Amino acid sequence: MWVRQPIVGVLGHVDHGKTSLLDNIRGGVVASREAGGITQHIGATEVPIQEILKICKDIIGSRTFRIPGLLFIDTPGHESFSSLRIRGGSIADIAILVIDIREGIMPQTRESLEVLKKFKTPFVVAANKVDLLEGFSGMKGAFIPSIRTIAQARLEELDNKLFQLSSQMYREGFSADRYDRISDFTRNVAIVPLSAKSGYGVPDLLMVLAGLAQTFLESQLRNEDETAEGTILEVREEKGMGEVSDAILYSGVIKRGQTVLTGTVNGIRALKVKGIFKPKPLDEIRDPRDRFLPVSEVRAASGIRILFQGEGGVIPGSPFKEATGDLITLKNSIEDAIKSSFKPSNEGIVAKADTVGGLEALVYELGRINVPIKKAEVGPVSKRDFTEASTNAVPENKIIIAFNVPVDVKDFQDVKVIENRVIYSIKDDLLKAREEIRQKEVEEKRKAMTFPCKLLVMEGNVFRISKPAIFGVRVLGGKLRSRTQLMKIDGSSVGPVKSIRTGEQSLEEASQGEEVAIAMDGITVGRQIKEGDVLYSDINERDFRLLKEENLNVDENMIMEEIKSLRRKTSPFWGS
Repeated sequence: MWVRQPIVGVLGHVDHGKTSLLDNIRGGVVASREAGGITQHIGATEVPIQEILKICKDIIGSRTFRIPGLLFIDTPGHESFSSLRIRGGSIADIAILVIDIREGIMPQTRESLEVLKKFKTPFVVAANKVDLLEGFSGMKGAFIPSIRTIAQARLEELDNKLFQLSSQMYREGFSADRYDRISDFTRNVAIVPLSAKSGYGVPDLLMVLAGLAQTFLESQLRNEDETAEGTILEVREEKGMGEVSDAILYSGVIKRGQTVLTGTVNGIRALKVKGIFKPKPLDEIRDPRDRFLPVSEVRAASGIRILFQGEGGVIPGSPFKEATGDLITLKNSIEDAIKSSFKPSNEGIVAKADTVGGLEALVYELGRINVPIKKAEVGPVSKRDFTEASTNAVPENKIIIAFNVPVDVKDFQDVKVIENRVIYSIKDDLLKAREEIRQKEVEEKRKAMTFPCKLLVMEGNVFRISKPAIFGVRVLGGKLRSRTQLMKIDGSSVGPVKSIRTGEQSLEEASQGEEVAIAMDGITVGRQIKEGDVLYSDINERDFRLLKEENLNVDENMIMEEIKSLRRKTSPFWGS
């Protein structure tokens, strides 16, 4: 039996300073390296008790601790990452709820509180960004010893902010107060004022966390069962090793050579642990500064990197457990944990992401803007995904979203790929792409429609009477386009315009007032048409109805009425 280090979940609203707080503790700069400045994966950092004692030396006194340290789990704050917060909150023994002291409780703060309630997780509030309050800029060290040096007016301002935060917490069902004013931590939530930027108040936070874990959690931190159990956080390609899995071991002991069950792209598989690697203390598992150290075994709780032997394809977000006991029940429980939360559509875009949590967040964002999803999977974009997207009937669904994953296929016509490492940018990129595709479709349909035009066959401008007939026309109104079908004033068809020229220049269209030469096959000037004839575009009834919805000018609308009148001589209800 041993006492493991408690797992500390770090939750809160986006940009309230969760990763910055951990950066201060470990002396790292992970937050600045995050795509878009936000956390998009669960991270893990192990802080040994010796480091905690060093940071808290001015306020720790003679206290001693039996816990070996704290294992911090950093979760995303953006609203799309609900599942990752739940996943991080569900394995946490205790949590830090980071709140911007100026903004108070925000939407993801509220959701984080629901996660903590659901799993009955004790927590401490880190009232961050006090350095932005007047009188606290540049302050460092512990909060309590500094009170004597702060002007009374500034302390009152801080207390007002803390009172507002306590009132908000009360409305959410929690009694909360500044930590040094609490006598019963089982009834009240501790609020620690701090600055993640300068480290001010961080010693107080660590002391409170370690004290609460030691006092109230020691019984549940005792490990008697050595069965390895944890969660795969992320899967990546490591040069020289192949596929490796970053994971949290939250119970038991994992050993090299052991077999565990976990989720893969080919279903639940028993995989042999070929290698185990551990980050150095204070290093971040998802973005380490130093090389991981190979180890033969690891005791919970710990952030580790696992090299599995075999087929690979491990699904990030999957639980794993040592393959012992009732394997069927264990397999079913893992399958339930990794089931996708969306119902695929027969017509829709293809969504790919690097993790299960990222995929869930992507599906959530797409659902909010009512974008149908045909396929949503973890992994790189493959040729198969392009085939899936290309079979969509609706052009604006011929899109693949690659969220933080590579695209193996570089050239595939008719399918647009949207690549982005920041999830909240994907929605804007997608909406823009779909609108561009729609506009292109409209333009293509408009080009295919026969546009209203009225022409005069000019006298003395016949250049060839047939094969093809080439003669000059004046555009009396509307637009004459290449391939436009023409008819005479009696409604009889004379065929399509083969080409339009002015001098040596070929044109796609000619506008009102222009004089151009046109070429037409299948007619002879002097027979089917004569100099001085007036010709109209031969618009079919479908195009006529569609053109009525277009923004035509006065002359074009007059030509439309003339064409309708000509047609109604033989079909009384034409164009209705």
